[in-house]
Amino acid sequence: MKNPKVLYILISLFCVFAIIAGIYAQFIETTTTGTGPNLAEEDQNIIQEKTQDEIKSDFNDLFTNTLTLGGFDTTGISKIDSEHDIVYSVYEATELTDNYEINIHIPVINIRSELANTYNTMTQTDFISKANDVINQQDNAVRTIYNIDYAAYVNNNILSVVIRSTLREGNSAQRVIIRTYNYNLSTNQEASLLDLITMKRLNRDDVNNKIMQVVTAENQEAENLQSMGYNTVFVRDLTSDIYSIDNAGAYFLGPNQELYIVYAYGNGEFTSEMDVILFE
Repeated sequence: MKNPKVLYILISLFCVFAIIAGIYAQFIETTTTGTGPNLAEEDQNIIQEKTQDEIKSDFNDLFTNTLTLGGFDTTGISKIDSEHDIVYSVYEATELTDNYEINIHIPVINIRSELANTYNTMTQTDFISKANDVINQQDNAVRTIYNIDYAAYVNNNILSVVIRSTLREGNSAQRVIIRTYNYNLSTNQEASLLDLITMKRLNRDDVNNKIMQVVTAENQEAENLQSMGYNTVFVRDLTSDIYSIDNAGAYFLGPNQELYIVYAYGNGEFTSEMDVILFE
């Protein structure tokens, strides 16, 4: 290497290759370890799915005894009582006596239609009749605690009403009952769960799979507790056809078009246990 220019050129090329090799090595390390800036940025965008406890907590916070119209214009709807909105509290009472404690807010669907009349009759049968029984009871030995509250939302043209009651009679277990109504304001027909699934552009099989995933996990936890000696836990029948979307009993659209599917086992038994499946 007697020519200094050639020497300088070789040294320069060596430095360039060294720099390139260093950058390449750093790139390989960051991509394999997941510490690079691009992956870190992607990790920040991953939305963690809510737990059942969080979903149930949010669900219980919905019951404010109000109607949220979401900007929907109800001007053209024929009402039973023109002085009130399409859903309102037709009866409210809070009372504490030696025999009972009640805190009830009973909604009525204020629409002049056969379907609304059917829904209101269900409310009468399921909730108002029980409230009257509690108030008129004569047995001082059985003290009853009874609460009724509700929430109502309009999403696009779907009115959803969800009613919750909690009942405890004497020493029996607390019972939670959930009833939902879904009313298509454009057609005056009931909106099925499949209608809401289609509206939200969800896949039917994906919905069924998520239902089974949630209830299976909750049932496994219940069985684990039962094996530890907790005999009061509620064990689900995973073979039941109630977990098919064709047979789902309680479902509704929430304040931001979230789809809730609720399995309130207190509808048929003395338990407050429920599973709430959420599609945001």
